[in-house]
Amino acid sequence: MSKIIALVDGSAYSESICDYAAWIAKREGHSVEVLHIITRKLDADSNLSGNIGFGARSKLMDQLADLDAQQAKLANERGRAILEDAEARIKAAGVSDVTTRLRHGDLLEELLEAEKTASLVVVGKRGENADFASGHLGSNLERVVRTSMIPVLVASRSFIEPKSFLLAFDGGKTAMKAVNHLAQAKTFSGLEARVISAGSDSTKQAVEGAAAALKNAGFEVSYEIAEGDAIEVITARIHVAGQDANPDGADMLVMGAYGHSRIRRLIIGSTTTEMIRTCQVPLLLVR
Repeated sequence: MSKIIALVDGSAYSESICDYAAWIAKREGHSVEVLHIITRKLDADSNLSGNIGFGARSKLMDQLADLDAQQAKLANERGRAILEDAEARIKAAGVSDVTTRLRHGDLLEELLEAEKTASLVVVGKRGENADFASGHLGSNLERVVRTSMIPVLVASRSFIEPKSFLLAFDGGKTAMKAVNHLAQAKTFSGLEARVISAGSDSTKQAVEGAAAALKNAGFEVSYEIAEGDAIEVITARIHVAGQDANPDGADMLVMGAYGHSRIRRLIIGSTTTEMIRTCQVPLLLVR
């Protein structure tokens, strides 16, 4: 049995992360591992013991050591509390096989190690310290989606059980992998499938092929090639909670993720990045 990693940090997205992880786990018959990683933020410019007398420095160093120990203890206690709440929520949703893991260290190193026995990572769009008003992505989220070797589900802020999904298809390698993932995963069984491509009729054959593959997998499929900016085309066809603009929009967006080349990682403002930032439905990124 494979597992789903629910990466929680106590942010406003943690409940939604647990809910989507539980929903997928029940459909796939997978277990869930709730992971909380404590990372130490070092400030190279703050040397609180510098430029003072030797005796005072020794005293201050002792105080800083005590403070550091207290902060580490609080971080551990808080981490365990976050994990306990997440475990209880996922079990209450009907998943019996739930484990928790509290780790210290670098986020990506710990996550990549946990991924070795996992099929999916569920993460929130922004962390607990993010400025929601700014609309910026959490820095850790960008690191996760650019580095993770397995599919990543970026949870929306609140859970809504999906009834349909929209595949943003550009004909690329990761888009084709997304089609294969959708066709094989039990998660999407019974959901209405929609395929959208922003471009000219030159992509029609590829889009029709993607739609045919999903239809052969048992989906009820519709597809469309729309002119215009990819971001605007996709955004206009997904559901926006609490608004009447597009009540019939898709409940989940699926698309290919970043490439792993060094050049692709340096690209800022790509379609993937922009969709993560603006999308108000869960977004599945397939590697």
